[in-house]
Amino acid sequence: MNLPQPSRRHVLLAGAGGLAAVALPGTAHALGTVEPDIDSTSQWNARPPQGPLSLVGKRPTMIIVHHTVSANTSDGSRAQAHRHAHWVQDLHMDENGWTDTGYHFLVSRGGWITEGRHRSLGTLRSGSDFVQGAHTSGRNEEAIGIANEGAYHDGAQPPQAQWEVLVVLCAYVCEQYAIAPTRIYGHQDFGDTLCPGVLHDQLPQLRSEVAASIG
Repeated sequence: MNLPQPSRRHVLLAGAGGLAAVALPGTAHALGTVEPDIDSTSQWNARPPQGPLSLVGKRPTMIIVHHTVSANTSDGSRAQAHRHAHWVQDLHMDENGWTDTGYHFLVSRGGWITEGRHRSLGTLRSGSDFVQGAHTSGRNEEAIGIANEGAYHDGAQPPQAQWEVLVVLCAYVCEQYAIAPTRIYGHQDFGDTLCPGVLHDQLPQLRSEVAASIG
């Protein structure tokens, strides 16, 4: 089922009016995209981590796209995005025994973005460091992990709202960390997994649209 397209209100900062923005004076690198609306861990009332989180001490060099294999819900609300963030955190902490959510960010089927692992949003905004995640074996000190709500390994397609916001988020991450869009990968590039399903086949399109957004 196609979900309603997200409003510009929650895709981009208020008043942006488009995917491109003017460069910000005084920044280390000129930003061609605007920061999307990302709900922090405090906004969705995340549980505190079960232990300390480590900063890598450098910028990430790639983005790895995932899907969470949750239900392909038709609920595109912000509340559902928060419920999904809780579901992922509980799974990772209680069943996997991890310190916190393994992914840095989550994109809901309705086009809402939530911060996954604590401190991911603050370090993304700084553009100089990132929190070590727990999403891809052997790559957690190199990659930002972005997970998409839903299960896409059996032919299901991501809703347009989710796809558009994934593009916006990837573009912002690429600009903040000086990551080339060609370095957006899928989980199965680095392990024996079906993740991220059909999204892996769509990576060339994702890289192309991210590059166009950055300009």
